[in-house]
Amino acid sequence: MKRILLTTILSGLLLTQNACNQDFINPSTASQQQVVSTAEGLITVCNSLQYRFTVGGATSVIYNVVAGGGLTTGEFVVLNQGNGDEFALQQGQANVTNTNAVVRNLWTQCQLVRSNADLVLANVGTVAADAGTKSGITAYASIFRALALGTLAQFFQAAPIVSQENSPFVDRAQLLKEAITSLETAAAQVAANPVSTNFTNRIVPGIDISNTLQALIARYALFAGDYDKALTAAAKVDLTKKSVYNFDDNSRNPVFFYTFGNVNVFAPANVNLGLSGALAPAANDRRIAFYTQTANTKANLGTGFYTANATPIPVYLPGEILLIQAEASARKNDVAGAVTALNKVLTKTAATDAFGVEAGLPAYSGSQSADAVLTEILRNRNIELAYQGFRLEDSRRFGRPGPGATGSERNRNYFPYPRTERDNNTTTPKDPES
Repeated sequence: MKRILLTTILSGLLLTQNACNQDFINPSTASQQQVVSTAEGLITVCNSLQYRFTVGGATSVIYNVVAGGGLTTGEFVVLNQGNGDEFALQQGQANVTNTNAVVRNLWTQCQLVRSNADLVLANVGTVAADAGTKSGITAYASIFRALALGTLAQFFQAAPIVSQENSPFVDRAQLLKEAITSLETAAAQVAANPVSTNFTNRIVPGIDISNTLQALIARYALFAGDYDKALTAAAKVDLTKKSVYNFDDNSRNPVFFYTFGNVNVFAPANVNLGLSGALAPAANDRRIAFYTQTANTKANLGTGFYTANATPIPVYLPGEILLIQAEASARKNDVAGAVTALNKVLTKTAATDAFGVEAGLPAYSGSQSADAVLTEILRNRNIELAYQGFRLEDSRRFGRPGPGATGSERNRNYFPYPRTERDNNTTTPKDPES
């Protein structure tokens, strides 16, 4: 991957041209060095990280995570086949090529977020600011660096983690390790020097930094198979607190704005969220009414956290943290501990969930074998975390039937590398077959 300088905030800030051997600098803009040499400049760049990750309709990371994870696993169905890139994802396998816009945007936007977060982290130690402001800058940049790397690991077998000519690729295990290391470093700094009001007053509100650091450590440690670390981090998350990406009518919720607000792109496959067999929701699962609607048959079936331009999207859900605890415990053969955490999800009410996601179900009464409990955990991840983009990652991790297999529950294992990367980076690996 070629070196990418700051975009959105910094693109075009320093303009030069060769004319009669003279350089002309735009006097109304700031250079990259000017921006990254002050705390205020770095905070501005931190705000741009969230903007790029969340805003921009079909180009945002969030939209492409939701589309990529849902269309390849039968969670969604395309409503208008004129949306060719989304329809190719629904078809899967060889239909998903390296020119697919969802694949390209997912890759490019994550790499831009990662690159700009790296720039912040490389310069935060040199700025003149109090320790609490530096902690805030470090934590915020680390959160989005981890989100970018973790997202790439969900959809690609490998990716670069530095910005340079022909940047080498590292495998997804290293991507997850890098994400976790960033988060742990930031968490230690925040513990030593709590985030200052100078930082929180200047950053876009919504993200609970301390809890988000631990929640993401738990998430990516689970994906990496480090179950002890996942359990330790999950136990530190205050499940009564919310952490969200906020939106308004100018910076719109990307999934509602582009998809769920109309019937022209894609929608949930059905009121069972595309699940069947052992993974199908129970008839009395109240989360179905939270995530789908049937009253207006002319509207998109999907609801949840995508109901208006200004609807906040959770960075993580309390139910995700509980299900991380359940899965990590089950994989360590602590079935009793797994069932205890699982039951907290099954029996919770809207009043006891920070986001009002109510299952309202009886406690688990099935087989006490680890395999049976893990299947129930997967079922609940698919329901509790509907439209969050985790289903492709979960399907692989739980060893569900893959592309071409009988009863296949996903039509890809990983995405191909975008043509834009391959054309500019000679180290780009061979595309996965599926």
